[in-house]
Amino acid sequence: MSDDHTHVQEFFGARAADWDARFPDDGPAYAAAVAALGLREGDRVLDAGCGTGRALPPLRAAVGPSGVVLGADLTPAMLEAAVRAGRDRDGRLLLADVAALPLRADSLDAVFGAGLISHLPDPAENLRELARVVRPGGTLALFHPIGRAALAARQGRQITPDDLRAEPRLRPLLAGSGWRMTSYVDEDTRFLALAVRDD
Repeated sequence: MSDDHTHVQEFFGARAADWDARFPDDGPAYAAAVAALGLREGDRVLDAGCGTGRALPPLRAAVGPSGVVLGADLTPAMLEAAVRAGRDRDGRLLLADVAALPLRADSLDAVFGAGLISHLPDPAENLRELARVVRPGGTLALFHPIGRAALAARQGRQITPDDLRAEPRLRPLLAGSGWRMTSYVDEDTRFLALAVRDD
């Protein structure tokens, strides 16, 4: 296991038990971001880096009982928190690295990634892996329930142009990884970039 994986597991493992309590008002933002994916009844969707599974209920609602909802995370404690919250009823939880997903190529209609991109050890390669498991024309949502500037202020740092989520960095990163960005929103109350997998 790489140092990147160990760091991610230690960071999130230490915070898993009270993660949802720290962010109790994010539900509507998650629901709106899931709605922006345009999922349909019966679709197959992955919540990549699902954490405590906060996106799983709106994803299940979007795809209905005939759809498939998967939640993959690298940190066992986060998945355990998802089970304690009952979110395993809305999707199948996988202890898996989004850099090497145990899924067939072209097997999904969409991927949802909340707070994901800043924790990817090799963003270009990892986004290519997400493209691999999504069918051509399928969609990707990169989401955060707070915008870049507000998040930087919360963390006591300055926003910088080298942030992976800055549009001038993210658009070519996605393009080089098999995705075409179709929408970009960076407001105080949310960050949401939508992309379509190229054919």
